[in-house]
Amino acid sequence: MILKNFSLLKNNLFIGFIALAILAVGCNKDAETVTPVIPAIETIPVIANLTAVTAQSGGIISNLGTGLTITATGVCWSSTNQTPTTADSKTSDGTNAGFKSILTGLTANTRYYLRAYVQNEAGTGYGNVVTFITSSTTADTTVTVSTFAGNNNGGFVNGTGTSASFNSPQGVAADAAGNLYVSDSFNHVIRKITAAGVVSTYAGNGELGFSGGNNSTAKFYSPQGIAVDAAGNVYVADQGNNAIYKITPTTTTILAGSGSSGAVNGTGTAASFSAPQGIAVDAASNVYVADRNNNLIRKITAAGVVTTFAGNGAANYLNAEGTAAAFRRPVAVAVDATGTLYVADQGNFAIRKITSAGVVSTLLGNSIISALLNTPAGIAVDAQGNLFITDQSGRILTITSTNILYRLAGKADTSGFLDGSKSTALFSGPVGIAINAAKNIFVADYNNNRIRKLMVN
Repeated sequence: MILKNFSLLKNNLFIGFIALAILAVGCNKDAETVTPVIPAIETIPVIANLTAVTAQSGGIISNLGTGLTITATGVCWSSTNQTPTTADSKTSDGTNAGFKSILTGLTANTRYYLRAYVQNEAGTGYGNVVTFITSSTTADTTVTVSTFAGNNNGGFVNGTGTSASFNSPQGVAADAAGNLYVSDSFNHVIRKITAAGVVSTYAGNGELGFSGGNNSTAKFYSPQGIAVDAAGNVYVADQGNNAIYKITPTTTTILAGSGSSGAVNGTGTAASFSAPQGIAVDAASNVYVADRNNNLIRKITAAGVVTTFAGNGAANYLNAEGTAAAFRRPVAVAVDATGTLYVADQGNFAIRKITSAGVVSTLLGNSIISALLNTPAGIAVDAQGNLFITDQSGRILTITSTNILYRLAGKADTSGFLDGSKSTALFSGPVGIAINAAKNIFVADYNNNRIRKLMVN
């Protein structure tokens, strides 16, 4: 499937640029030559697998230039040249449109400058420069994983800590007071957990349905993503109802969504979604939705007006502005203090970045380096700009504000349950993730029916 997806990406790039070439020369049949154009490339901004002596990077070709014949790709780097070229240290990584690069022979505690390159018969194109510092030979992060609430028995019991039970929890969010809110998906309710671990039912009565009203009588159908604004209002992406709910301490309302699957923009229940999964809210109370089956990122104003913020609806992988961009099954979204969005683009094995102006780029990931993120399922961002990501295959990851990827806990492609250190802890289908003001990380451990807590030093 990975090779198939990449083949489609490459074919789409070739078809698109062939069409542009035909248009360019079709209007001037007397033209005998085409001015050579150097290809363009994007450096992957995030450095992965960083040690004292090694690192991983890569690039994505964004324009093939003329001739459509790529002769070489890779990354070049230097500790002294701030705009490295192929005359410096470099890798040679073939001719694919997306590639990964393994750097070796680095020096500990040293700043490096790196950028991707691509070559064709017209010359060499370079991506933007990325800087990173290799780690100390003794550097490490201590992570302790524990069970904050829930037990292995899927159920619907309120209580404290492990005496409470959940049924396939999907989303988790933290408020300013240290409370957590959980989308208890198969119980069709929203649960609240205090800082002391006391679990109660915040909204919903456990009956499957589609209605607002008093919190105790509201009805949900497989709630997924969840977010909290600065005023303490809770927002829920209800996948089964194709709707977005807003919950105050007493009242539940349908903010947007008709209840039927669709991709219609409009106000309130005149709009439609298709299996909305991720949700986030910014400082101005704008809500952003990862509209999974529509391959779109939608925006909802505080007044309930729904528009398409990014994506064209096609299941594809394209960086561009607004509705010219493309996603493939986006499942989670987070927003930072500057209004920048981060999207877990699960079908593309990537984390995408969207500026407040709607410009979409890739922070990390593509089908060639899919193992870095594997199955990104949840995403959160803290006040310092650090990202926290769940890999549904069994890991908790972080991308620091300096764009370095680290594993915090768990193991890829490994399911189980075990509290403990980052090297021993196990998860089973982790999905939602949140971080509170005390910098504790909470994970909705879906198959284990638990809310896990990570303390990082």
